[in-house]
Amino acid sequence: MSNQNFVSDEAVEEEIARLNNSPYVALARKEHRVRYRRRQYMYTLRMLEKKGRQLEAEGVTMETLEALSRGIDPEDGSE
Repeated sequence: MSNQNFVSDEAVEEEIARLNNSPYVALARKEHRVRYRRRQYMYTLRMLEKKGRQLEAEGVTMETLEALSRGIDPEDGSE
């Protein structure tokens, strides 16, 4: 290892501290969080769409689920 490339542990910690206080780092972190949150939301919607298609193929409808949530047996309409 060359002495020209050596960075002391103290210098590393100082640079980390400087970067953590940088407004540019704060701005980039915020942008990253916003972008990641939107991507996660998109992935969730895709998963829900896939699940909805599967439920539809199995014959599940909104009415069936609403009846189930009210405690009504969708087969005969009784509770």
